[in-house]
Amino acid sequence: MKITEHIQNAQETLFSFEILPPLKGENIDSIFQSIEPLMEFKPPFIDVTYHREEVAYTELPGGLLKKRIVKKRPGTVGICAAIQNKYGVDAVPHILCGGFSKEDTENFLIDIDFLGIENVVALRGDAVKNEIYFRPEPDGHKYASELVTQIVALNNGIYLDEELENKSKTNFCIGVAGYPEKHMEAPNLDTDIAFLKQKIDAGAHYVVTQMFFDNQKFFAFVEKCRAAGITVPIIPGLKPLTSLKQLSMIPQRFRVDLPDELISELYKTKSADAAKQAGIEWCISQSLELKKAGVEVLHYYSMGKSESISKIAKAVF
Repeated sequence: MKITEHIQNAQETLFSFEILPPLKGENIDSIFQSIEPLMEFKPPFIDVTYHREEVAYTELPGGLLKKRIVKKRPGTVGICAAIQNKYGVDAVPHILCGGFSKEDTENFLIDIDFLGIENVVALRGDAVKNEIYFRPEPDGHKYASELVTQIVALNNGIYLDEELENKSKTNFCIGVAGYPEKHMEAPNLDTDIAFLKQKIDAGAHYVVTQMFFDNQKFFAFVEKCRAAGITVPIIPGLKPLTSLKQLSMIPQRFRVDLPDELISELYKTKSADAAKQAGIEWCISQSLELKKAGVEVLHYYSMGKSESISKIAKAVF
């Protein structure tokens, strides 16, 4: 079932979450172990991230460096197939511009279509770690709106090879990312919302947001989106803080602000467990307020760890 259909059919706020593929060398049991405790909350769908390649350098005798391309977390498509087979829950793979040519994109979409996967999240993705700015692959997409356009084309039976015969249409529901505090590369929020509108106009069906810790910023973001003519569902993305270290790491990495009250609460804690509990309680409070406001789905970034998300879900759903 499509994400938009799940939302239309829901009688109350839905629970969903996102997982990471395991590191190369680990087996899929680690994924199942993180999913199992959350199944009691009946998620209608589970997102599976896609991690692009990284560049690594090995020093050779004589001091020269050898460049290697490494993919640390492969397996997105296989994990999605396993989730749908084992749990009967819709799996939502992420697909990136980064690391994909248009041909790679088409083949990825064909694979997941063959598996009966009906949903996909289209993202630009980040620059590789040794680069400051994002660079698309040769014959790849530079913007997520272009990626959305290719997925819509395939939904209409338009393939890269125009000479193909008996072309079948795919039927993907397309999600895209939104940023309540703007994307780090956007000059301001209004500009960022204009870029989001381009993705919706290209054919995206729903938005899922970057994490945020101040609900007022989400409500203001939704209001601005509606004023800009964005009418599709906007799903809030939430993550509990689990350590004092994240007070500096999350703002630096994701360019999100932390409320003064949350920072104060975590600094008052005297142990790692107390800090984690403070983060959980803040996320519970966020979730209850969002649920009371009538949001359609609460989407949690689990980062492959279910304990904190399970405690939140028990309090909210």
